[in-house]
Amino acid sequence: MPYLVVFLLAATSVAAAEWTVADSFRLKRIAETTPSPDGSRVVWTETEPVTQGDKSEWSTRIWTAAADGENRRPLTRGAKSTASLQFSADGGWLYFLAERNGAAKNVYRIRIDGGEAEQVTDFTGAVGSYALAPSGKAIVLTGVEKDEDAEKRKKEKTDWRVVEDSPRNHSLWTLDVDTELPAKPKRLVAAGDHISNPVWSPDSKRIAFERRSRPDADNARHADLAEADAATGESKTLADSKATESDPHYSPDGRFLAWLHQPGARLDAVRIHLTDRRTGETRVLPATANADPNIAGWTPDSRALLYSESAGTQGALWRMPVDGPPARAFAPREGVFAGVRLSADGKLAAFAHETPAMPAEAYAMPMGGAGPVRVSAANSSLGLPAAPRAEVVRWKAKDGLEIEGLLVHPTAREEGKRVPLVLLVHGGPSGAWAQSFVANPGRYPVAVFASKGYAVLMPNPRGSTAYGLEFRRKVVEDWGGRDFGDLMAGVDHVIAAGVADPERLAIMGWSYGGYMTAWAVTQTNRFKAAAMGAAITDHVSMYGTQDIPSVYEDYFGGPPWDRRDVYARSSPINFIDRVSTPMLILHGEDDHRVPVTQGYEYRRALARRGVPVRMVVYPRQGHAVTEPKLQRHVMEEHAAWADKYLR
Repeated sequence: MPYLVVFLLAATSVAAAEWTVADSFRLKRIAETTPSPDGSRVVWTETEPVTQGDKSEWSTRIWTAAADGENRRPLTRGAKSTASLQFSADGGWLYFLAERNGAAKNVYRIRIDGGEAEQVTDFTGAVGSYALAPSGKAIVLTGVEKDEDAEKRKKEKTDWRVVEDSPRNHSLWTLDVDTELPAKPKRLVAAGDHISNPVWSPDSKRIAFERRSRPDADNARHADLAEADAATGESKTLADSKATESDPHYSPDGRFLAWLHQPGARLDAVRIHLTDRRTGETRVLPATANADPNIAGWTPDSRALLYSESAGTQGALWRMPVDGPPARAFAPREGVFAGVRLSADGKLAAFAHETPAMPAEAYAMPMGGAGPVRVSAANSSLGLPAAPRAEVVRWKAKDGLEIEGLLVHPTAREEGKRVPLVLLVHGGPSGAWAQSFVANPGRYPVAVFASKGYAVLMPNPRGSTAYGLEFRRKVVEDWGGRDFGDLMAGVDHVIAAGVADPERLAIMGWSYGGYMTAWAVTQTNRFKAAAMGAAITDHVSMYGTQDIPSVYEDYFGGPPWDRRDVYARSSPINFIDRVSTPMLILHGEDDHRVPVTQGYEYRRALARRGVPVRMVVYPRQGHAVTEPKLQRHVMEEHAAWADKYLR
């Protein structure tokens, strides 16, 4: 399959009035694009907000269509958390996870030709993931039973807990789907370790899975691989080292097991390893361009793997032969795609695709044949305002390193007139801005900014992913140094191009982007407004309270008591006396990744010094604000703050 498929899809928006935040919340999210085993059909999920009355949640429906886009219809009514679509081997049933009627998440199934969905599993605890056996006769799932004792202690007000004691590890469970349904799964492998991501061997006799000592986010880097006999539960270790071993994939002929290996730190290269199950020999496949592959699956002949990987502001699907170097399989000419899945016969790929000017839709594409066909119509006929123009721009940092980003132009701009500029900094630092639809709902009202006459710069400074391993490593022990310089060089580039007004600049960011916002205003007074979301402001207190402190050890060379100078010299709170820029602070109250105390520290310091500051805390929200009413408010806050100081 050594071919390249390139395509360009036209935008479907129509010229209309100014874009609003409300327009963004008319869009539906497309995900879980999955082809039937024979490639004749595609299913996908469409998610939309439900905000009537006291509701603030997302509702998901499953849709289906023929691979040519004909006979499009919904399969299910709206439900919360509908995900993990899997076809039965004969293509007659579609299985999925969902929360229905206020009950716990369970596995359901529905006939692909229609009817009512039926519950398959009767599990009262928490389900992590599941997989349908290739034989179609069994399901494996990971989960933990409901803790009746904890419920009892909560009622009795004796529900104290010891930190990092008695983790809620998931066991491995199986269920015979030929029995009377719904049925209670039987425990196959007990939760001595936390078990996740189970996959079946092609003959349905064995199950490979990830395991680690506890489910904590920081413990994910200690994942190992094991395999269990599907009948007896007898287990053996497949890969067990100090490295992270994850994401197992059996080849269709059962000979190979492919998996991902990362030596330890998050800044180490991810490599695909291949174990020959006949000989037990494991070897490392060639390095990938970004050193961060995501395995999509195998080709039907078991001669190659397919994997996706970011490449700048786009992405591509690559073919990795069992013997030989990788080669690009396909990539969009514009925009991004997500969630590539192949039919069992390998003849059809399904994925979601969007461009800066076109909202996401589901597509089907014959492998090695014609171009992609749009199969969904969730966002294609909404009559939305025209999306603003976005282009890829590049500039040179002070040390000569080339930096790439996206520049979104104002919807209307008088020739030669400079406009306000909003600088958006992504999270990570190993995140990246991509060519997604510029008016998607989320944190930043990019299309609203453009409609108001602003330009928006979205840079990928050093430290970003999608530009190779060495590029990602360039911020080690240098947060707020050359990465900050890359951002300011980008601002200067847009000013030099005659687009941005140097007197009307704003900066905004979330997580690491929030950190960079908090840091930037301690280093320059060029910005007239700033907005930091879930921002890191004090590295020392952050290390002691967040859920993944090992990230600091990766980037800063150790814990704060060993590297106090590195932590101190890049903590924004230590330079708060330099800040005069008005600051908007947004934070989820239940954020464990960046605790809300980080925002409180910064707000108090600014307030004590008389700097204009506004802080909004979102109840029930973690590191991301997900409830639609609250998410919409985040967008509105950003828009209003920019208007207040830039217009």
